[in-house]
Amino acid sequence: MSMDNIRRYKVTVGNRELFFETGHLAMQAGGAVTVREGDTMVMGTATMSPKARDGIDFLPLSVDFEERLYAVGRIPGSWFRREGRPTTEAILVARMTDRPLRPLFPKTLRNEVQVILYALSHDQEHQHDILAINAASAALHISDIPWDGPIGAVRVGRINGEFVINPTYAELEESDLDLRVAGNRDGILMVECSANEIPDEQMVDALEFAHEKLQPLITIQELMRQEVGKEKKPYESVDINEALRAQIEADVRERVANILSQYYDRDERKAELEDLREQIGVEYTDDTEEEELARRLAQVERAIDEAVKKEVRRRILYEGVRPDGRGYTDIRELHAAVGIIPRVHGSGLFQRGQTQVMSVLTLGTPRDAQEFDGLEPVGSKRYLHHYNFPPFSTGETWFLRGPKRREIGHGMLGEYALKPVLPDEDEFPYTMRVVSEVLSSNGSTSQAAICASTLALMDGGVPIKRPVAGVAMGLITDEEKYAILTDIQGMEDHLGDMDFKVAGTSEGITMLQMDIKIKSLPREIMAQALQQAREARMKILEAMLAVIPAPRAELNPNAPRIIIMNIDPEKIRNVIGKGGETIRSIQSETNTRIDIEEDGTIYIASPNLEGAAAAKARIQALTEEVEVGRIYTGKVVRVENYGAFVEILPGQDGLVHISQLDTYRIDKTTDVANVGDEIMVMVTDIDPSGKIRLSRQAVLEGWTLEEAQAADRGVSAGSRGGRERERDRDRDRDRDRERRGGRSGNRGGRERR
Repeated sequence: MSMDNIRRYKVTVGNRELFFETGHLAMQAGGAVTVREGDTMVMGTATMSPKARDGIDFLPLSVDFEERLYAVGRIPGSWFRREGRPTTEAILVARMTDRPLRPLFPKTLRNEVQVILYALSHDQEHQHDILAINAASAALHISDIPWDGPIGAVRVGRINGEFVINPTYAELEESDLDLRVAGNRDGILMVECSANEIPDEQMVDALEFAHEKLQPLITIQELMRQEVGKEKKPYESVDINEALRAQIEADVRERVANILSQYYDRDERKAELEDLREQIGVEYTDDTEEEELARRLAQVERAIDEAVKKEVRRRILYEGVRPDGRGYTDIRELHAAVGIIPRVHGSGLFQRGQTQVMSVLTLGTPRDAQEFDGLEPVGSKRYLHHYNFPPFSTGETWFLRGPKRREIGHGMLGEYALKPVLPDEDEFPYTMRVVSEVLSSNGSTSQAAICASTLALMDGGVPIKRPVAGVAMGLITDEEKYAILTDIQGMEDHLGDMDFKVAGTSEGITMLQMDIKIKSLPREIMAQALQQAREARMKILEAMLAVIPAPRAELNPNAPRIIIMNIDPEKIRNVIGKGGETIRSIQSETNTRIDIEEDGTIYIASPNLEGAAAAKARIQALTEEVEVGRIYTGKVVRVENYGAFVEILPGQDGLVHISQLDTYRIDKTTDVANVGDEIMVMVTDIDPSGKIRLSRQAVLEGWTLEEAQAADRGVSAGSRGGRERERDRDRDRDRDRERRGGRSGNRGGRERR
């Protein structure tokens, strides 16, 4: 490979510099480009198969994002020590890259196109998802693959009211907006957003700002195409025979119109259209040779679908009538319920027309938070939103093979929408998992899941700041007119030009996602869509609040109770104990689960408050600081001639000198105190080395701390002379020191011998 083939390009986006490079890596791919910001680098490759795939009526495009932990200098933690199936983050990046690319491919292309993205380096400062979209676009644009690009992509944050382009991870922590936008010269193609209740009009400004700032990325890719772009390959178009299309359309137009005007119920309309397909299929394949039958039938099916699509869109645009008879801004019939499942920690049901979603809440301890082992510098998250779409929800059957990409993506939309209204961890220390089960689907299930999940959180007693509702908007447009549809159903999503999902509270937007099938979307349409979405959101919130106007005051009885306490980090070892023995004992005896953070924060979870309170008392005893002047009930743990050692707190003991064991002179310590006895003592002093001095006499005499300290210093107080006590104490200590020293000397002598 000649180094002369390497081309490097620099572009400034906002105040960020991005570097594009091609000609160095992956020479046999159709196109290969690396994009770098800081020390974060992503490689994008694009390749197309030489022939079309038979028997399909869609573009076989696949986009994959491959996380490589060498990018952050880590070895994978799995048993095999290599990357396995894609992480959730990798799937989300792949989906977000796919969405703006797909509308720009030729409608009749059936060759397989594969875009593969690698994270080669990650500096834990600059984010990689936006780089992936730009790398994919550049690789496609300079490749030999037919594609009507390029596109550019940027991230927009908002810090102190000012928009910021491509914020770093640290900057994003300060931002109330995380907006990712991809677009071309004419308009926006893709939006993905989480926000902290951003007002609708400010969201339009952010979208316009993003579209303006991504233009340099398009310019640099156009320059790359001019200098290093390959000639685009011809491909075999699989479009419908125009004569056949026109003939079938003429035959079925009136019959399709009659069906659409008579049958507003989805199931009845679907059955009538299926009958029509069978009739036309027989009519147009009667004299077809066996080997051509399948191809001919596919052509007929597509022609009928095109006729249905045209008639549905015509009726919406020029008659103002949607497939189910609604007007543009009408919402389907709403139904909401809470507390429908016993034993769980919270449940909500939300139904909009034939779309029905049930969400279930589970509360756990901080230990249940999800840990990450990916590229991003994020340790864990305490809110998990999972979305399941079973086959029965559409009256179909298929194998269950775990969550698909779409389900993972829709689950993340729920997290985006609800995370801004969740209580802070200091206020509500629970890990929260919400699972949304789609029970019936006719469009907008992801937004119904957000509504159902809000109900489940409120039913479980989670003190959310405000309820969140979501709605999906659609668009039908031709060269003359457009119609924005509120609360789209399945047919409108399938036949329309846009799927614009908006969720938020009464105060503003918390989640935004847009996919379009046309080449761009102008500002005025986005602004109108957001306004219609807000009006719909208010109506939906009203229906939800009629069922449960506020989060329940108490947690569900089946949910764990968590108490938070803070201790000195130096005393964590006291709670854990040798080999974890102490903490295991506390958990076992109080039926609790205890999580300890490095900063000394302790979370105690229990099925009931009594167990949590008992565990807290045990931990307080283990970590409590001894207080001078306080009276403790302690246990005698050692007896000497000069006094008794009394454990006043777990692991902490002090000396009660024989002179302060009683109100009168005693001859032997054991006359008053023996090992195992419980006695009440006052702490009179703690010396700099931590040794604790105790007095039982002070308790018996009712002395104040000052009186007890004075007596301990040898000042006359109480029934005995201070000097006499001091002489006794010194004599006893000297004898004890001599006795211990003699034993030590003998032992040392034996060792020397």
